Amino acid sequence: MKSRLLKTTAALLVVSMGLTSLPVHAGALSTQEAVELAAPQGAERAALEALLARADVQAELARYGVDPTVAAERVAALSDAEVAALHQKVGDTPAGGSVVGAIVFVFVLLLVTDILGLTKVFPFTRSIR
Repeated sequence: MKSRLLKTTAALLVVSMGLTSLPVHAGALSTQEAVELAAPQGAERAALEALLARADVQAELARYGVDPTVAAERVAALSDAEVAALHQKVGDTPAGGSVVGAIVFVFVLLLVTDILGLTKVFPFTRSIR
């Protein structure tokens, strides 16, 4: 039994050492490039936070049963890719038009994360976990 455990451990160590020796390509990044890469996500996140701070958006969220502070916390917890997708969706809303589509998108996003068990915003959902 002990010999089998040692053989399994040794095999796992060999595989992990083999995987760590894979070639990795990395390049230097200038400060300007780093700022350019980081700035859009920060600007998009700030724009979404400003949108959620608007009174009409908070009223719509409340109408759907979403606490605006919880929605703001969820936006703060989104990854950069999710922020970019949400910002794009909000940006696609016609100028001067309603933001109901964006609010529905946030509602559906929160609903899906509740169902997946990542959050617990809505009391009427059950997690699949």
